Amino acid sequence: MSALPPCPKCSSEYTYEDGANLVCPECAHEWTAGAAADADDGPRVYRDSVGNVLQDGDTVTVIKDLKLKGGGGTVKVGTKVKNIRLVDSDHDIDCKIDGFGAMSLKTEFVRKV
Repeated sequence: MSALPPCPKCSSEYTYEDGANLVCPECAHEWTAGAAADADDGPRVYRDSVGNVLQDGDTVTVIKDLKLKGGGGTVKVGTKVKNIRLVDSDHDIDCKIDGFGAMSLKTEFVRKV
């Protein structure tokens, strides 16, 4: 039996192989065997749709019509969003949009101004 590395997130020793990935059954973290050493190289870098690095406080423009869940309307292409805040969740940007209020956006739908 080969010795698999512990989970880089929770240090669990019960990791197992799933194809080319390693999986932790305790925290559900998945990674490739070569990426285990590179997991905590530093802070996450957020990039917009064209590859520009984003930072807290930047102004971005929406590049695609975004329909809001719950029938709240549509954020149109070209809408400027000022003073963004980057967060580590399923949506990368927390912001306030005039006429819509507070919401979360994904970095793939914005471009830095």
